[in-house]
Amino acid sequence: MAIPDYQTLMLPVLRLAATGEQRVADAAERIADDLGLSADEREEMLPSGRQRLLHNRIHWAKFYMSKAGLVASPKRGRFIATEAGRALLASNPARIGVNELKDYEGFREFYSGQKSVDDDVAPAAIAPLAETGTPEEQIEAAYQAVQSALRAELLERTVQNTPAFFEQLIVDLLIAMGYGGSQKNAATQLGRSGDGGVDGVINEDRLGLDRVYVQAKRYADTTVGRPDVQAFVGSLVGHGATKGVFVTTSTFSSQARDYVKHLAQRVILIDGDRLTDLMIEYGVGVRVSRKIEFKRLDEDFFAEDIAL
Repeated sequence: MAIPDYQTLMLPVLRLAATGEQRVADAAERIADDLGLSADEREEMLPSGRQRLLHNRIHWAKFYMSKAGLVASPKRGRFIATEAGRALLASNPARIGVNELKDYEGFREFYSGQKSVDDDVAPAAIAPLAETGTPEEQIEAAYQAVQSALRAELLERTVQNTPAFFEQLIVDLLIAMGYGGSQKNAATQLGRSGDGGVDGVINEDRLGLDRVYVQAKRYADTTVGRPDVQAFVGSLVGHGATKGVFVTTSTFSSQARDYVKHLAQRVILIDGDRLTDLMIEYGVGVRVSRKIEFKRLDEDFFAEDIAL
């Protein structure tokens, strides 16, 4: 039989997740057994040849349900049903798909504006754009869906790692952005001071003509409020510093953001969304999976100068 699309796989994936922690590879084996998939079907690959098709669709099923709060990742590479997921199963649903996930606010916020196309590129959903948009629009929509998934995975993996890992991540990112002079110097300066709300200091340029003070908070859900930011600013004043960067994997409250707008010091707040955008932009924690080149007709090549 054909491998079901990722929406059809949501219900069996959630049922497995309700039995305990799962890995995608283990879930794929169980589901393949239940579906009676042949050996060839189990090994069927995406067109890129980089991942099994069944694994890819289970991954997307798990990812979309996580945005609805139905599954969670207690540790790296594993997922389990949440209370919300178990409650949904208790209602004995006939099917779980994108339309059903839209009942959950978290998923609606994530899915807002998301349009997608082919299962082999991004998870296919019920999207008007897939039916009426131009091929260029569909490609752009699929790209945005993949980027959203990548940002979520980057945050999840960052939060699961140690504070030391997070500090090193910030070092790598600042170096990639052109700060710090050298990797060795930056790593020595960041995460060593532990002085009054400042996690580290990094040179703004290679000569060290100015310095940027850094605070890093690795939170999963806690919103960073004005008191934390105010304490950081107080540390800057104590050091006679004029520039600071406060990085968190979570979010900043509106009061915290308003507070830094009117300071004599230049303080930049980088939340989880901005952090992952910068990581993707500067190639930190990510790598190119594949490149697709599109060619257009060269109108100039076919233009003829007709002598009158």
